[in-house]
Amino acid sequence: MAPLPEPPARTHISLPMVEDLRSSLETSELLTPEADAYRVKIRRWAESSEKQAGAILLASSPADISTTLLFAQSHGIDFAVCGGGHSTSGSSSSTGGIVIDLSAMRSVHVDPSMRTITAQGGCLWADVDAAAAEHGLATVGGTINHTGIGGLTLGGGYGWLSGQYGLVIDNLISIEMILANGRSIKASATENADLFWAVRGAGQSFGVATSFTYRAYEQSSPVFAGTLTFDPLGSPDKIPQVLAFANNSIRAGQGHAACMLGFAVGPPPNSAPVLVCSPFFNGPEDQARAFFKPLLDLEPITNSAAMIPYSNVNGMFNAVAQHGGRKSTKGGAFAAPMRVEFLQSLFEKFCHFVTEVPDARDSLLLMEFFSPNKVCEVDNRAMSFANRDHYNNILANPQWKDEANDGR
Repeated sequence: MAPLPEPPARTHISLPMVEDLRSSLETSELLTPEADAYRVKIRRWAESSEKQAGAILLASSPADISTTLLFAQSHGIDFAVCGGGHSTSGSSSSTGGIVIDLSAMRSVHVDPSMRTITAQGGCLWADVDAAAAEHGLATVGGTINHTGIGGLTLGGGYGWLSGQYGLVIDNLISIEMILANGRSIKASATENADLFWAVRGAGQSFGVATSFTYRAYEQSSPVFAGTLTFDPLGSPDKIPQVLAFANNSIRAGQGHAACMLGFAVGPPPNSAPVLVCSPFFNGPEDQARAFFKPLLDLEPITNSAAMIPYSNVNGMFNAVAQHGGRKSTKGGAFAAPMRVEFLQSLFEKFCHFVTEVPDARDSLLLMEFFSPNKVCEVDNRAMSFANRDHYNNILANPQWKDEANDGR
């Protein structure tokens, strides 16, 4: 078998190239390092993912995105696309190349009669949640609402409503993209269906998404949600008790209830590792409190669970997922029921990690206990997303400040 050819060498964008591209744009702005807004626009959720771009396109139209893509290809210039900027791999940044920044394209249109939400590619989930709530609607979206809709959607997308309505891509009606050849194209189940199959799971590989249309659902009532914390160091029985509830909740919740478990370092003065549990119930408060009574009866050391608007739910974790600092994100999966011994071993390793690396005491380890039944109703061959099964997600999110710890 012949070896694969080497990828073509990429060059940095030069000042004459910048002027050439700038003169070809209709309405978008092209920033270079001396511009006041440049420093703001190269910032990312994780400082460890920031790179010094040669130029940043503040895109305001699909036409200018098309022009920039063709220009980058014709000159062999590296380029990256930035929506919310949460990629910890650095894929939304470029060293010396062009960043296509979609943050100026954040309009949302809701059609209450058709129950659809159309959002531009630079939108954050907070934009979508707020616009939908104005009409008593909601759709499946990210559990951190300052993330961009593009990355989550194109990769599949889990959320608090997945137990009822499946993945984000299961609720994607259509998408508009700029392809590598500069064409603007719409894909749906009835139009360019092969591309629509591909973008639902591997969409970042096929073009720049400029618009998404989602199916929406009635959500005029508030939901029960919040965060409970427990002290597993002072009360070792909390881990098996909380886990027993979480394991049972996947089946008993019937898609309307869910929870996340995880480990974090609590606030001063103790600043000790704690067990975090975030309950969610889409229904009346009396039913929610009855469902979570076994958990609430365990006497958490903090308890913020209450009835809140659904549009606020995806902001619950924002305080522990703020912009800045150095971060990484790694994913895993587990099949419920999770064993107590396994969760206990994770806690011990988490404690060891934050003790050995005090700089990483803002780190998180989270596990989703969502019903996978609705997700598994869709055949694995129906879309390019091929990871549907009866398992749940684990997120490891190390966070640190000292650049010297980047290689650990």
